[in-house]
Amino acid sequence: MSQLRIALAQVNTTVGDITGNAELTVEWTRKAAEAGAHLVVFPEMSLTGYPVEDLSLRKTFAEASKNALEALATRLDDAGCGEVLTYVGYLDLDEAGVRDAAAALYRGEVVARQFKHHLPNYGVFDEHRYFKPGETLDVVRYHGLDIGMVICEDIWQDGGPVSALGKAGVDLVVAPNASPYERAKDDIRLPLIARRAAEAGAPLVYTNQVGGQDDLVFDGDSLVVGADGTLLARAPQFVEHLLVLDMDLTAGGHAGDGDLAGLHVRRKVLSEEPIPAYEASKEPVISEPLSDEAEVWSALVVGLRDYVHKNGFQSVIFGFSGGIDSAVVAALAADALGGDNVYGVSMPSKYSSEHSKSDASDLARRIGAHFREESVADMVDAYVSQLGLTGLAEENIQARTRGMLLMALSNSDGHLVLATGNKTELAVGYSTIYGDAVGGFAPIKDVFKTHVWQLARWRNAEAEKHGETPPIPENSITKPPSAELRPGQVDTDSLPDYALLDDILDDYVEGDRGYADLIAAGFDPETIDRVVRMVDRAEYKRRQYPPGTKITFKAFGRDRRLPITNAWREGEN
Repeated sequence: MSQLRIALAQVNTTVGDITGNAELTVEWTRKAAEAGAHLVVFPEMSLTGYPVEDLSLRKTFAEASKNALEALATRLDDAGCGEVLTYVGYLDLDEAGVRDAAAALYRGEVVARQFKHHLPNYGVFDEHRYFKPGETLDVVRYHGLDIGMVICEDIWQDGGPVSALGKAGVDLVVAPNASPYERAKDDIRLPLIARRAAEAGAPLVYTNQVGGQDDLVFDGDSLVVGADGTLLARAPQFVEHLLVLDMDLTAGGHAGDGDLAGLHVRRKVLSEEPIPAYEASKEPVISEPLSDEAEVWSALVVGLRDYVHKNGFQSVIFGFSGGIDSAVVAALAADALGGDNVYGVSMPSKYSSEHSKSDASDLARRIGAHFREESVADMVDAYVSQLGLTGLAEENIQARTRGMLLMALSNSDGHLVLATGNKTELAVGYSTIYGDAVGGFAPIKDVFKTHVWQLARWRNAEAEKHGETPPIPENSITKPPSAELRPGQVDTDSLPDYALLDDILDDYVEGDRGYADLIAAGFDPETIDRVVRMVDRAEYKRRQYPPGTKITFKAFGRDRRLPITNAWREGEN
């Protein structure tokens, strides 16, 4: 048996910040070296950040990535980390085109390069647009151990690199990943990696990215799995972490190369001598996955925090209406940024209730946010009287006046405006464009209304469990939701009951089920027709809504893209 101490650098990179990401790589490789690691694995495209989207089409960006990789190898050696075999993801460019690549760095040199073979083109991925697939596999012999590499999607698809490594024979497989979060993804990740380790006939080291990038968030959850499927180590979710593990590996003395499973295997010897025997460190860390609500809450917090900070903001501002949506967004913002960086504005009109104002004030007190009241009544009256507005036009001008007020305060004070709408409202168009839809980011855009209530109750229960003040006023959770744009208005005047509505939307939006399928599922035909029409007619609003963290299988925008001009009507054709 040969010993090897490996480290998984679960880091939060920033797209386009090649210099900063290189510094991050040096910092965490130094941590790995100080921990006595012989090998460290960073996430997919860790040098450029992921996903780079159309940045990959700029030749200058790809060349900067390649040059930075060469410089990084030298920097690591100069920093005293040259003896640590370091796997880094980057963007490459050759005569075939742009490549999603990973490289092994050792003693100041790039000793191996490999390109991603399977290019995903579903859901949030569009990699056939950008990259050319790789057809080679570089296996390095390091202290007598043969180490192969696969990149992200190469694990998620059958055949290809994992199968080729299994046929070639390796002692360890490393896998840089940038696998975006969605609910319960950790439930499928571990069984998948266990199957791939068995297919390769070797332990598999899976390092995943952590942090937010626009509407995507990455949960980490990096893993090491034995060839028999045993979980050997697991990093915590949603935090940067260096996972260190001592492994006893059997050196197989593999020598096969050439074409295997449609890929060309190339071998390179770095060192033959095994690492001298040493005393293993403490027991490996196997972090427990978070509960469902804790996982979602963490995803929303990290997604919001990184969007704000990576785009140069420090604080956020939005309407404190006293309702459940703004209360949950406020609690998320306080957890992400600290209450002192949250600015709440109560904007009552003549239709606003006293409890809305008092609940908004109570919310600000609970989370330690800044709070002010700015009545929009006179502003609204100016529009109504000058233009003679009535009915829907009068209702919507209230929301649009509030939107203008928030944007004015944003321009004045430098806060990022948050939109507080949820996925249910976004689905059926229950929002006012240029009104409550204004903002730079929408934290609960991908959270159904019924789930918003669940998250509120969970967050309050967590606070009570730790002896803290629950952040969300109970009245905001229990009172009937209302936009308060006319006397006595409640949401159910315009919408079905939210539990029923979300049930239909889960089938129609998430499941892509048609009219006949919804009928077969037992929903009322008239209700189906009403909901489907609202969803189909609201596409233009969704296109103009701010980005927000994806947590579901099918988020609006990246996952679900329908034409705005669209004559197809479900149930009529």
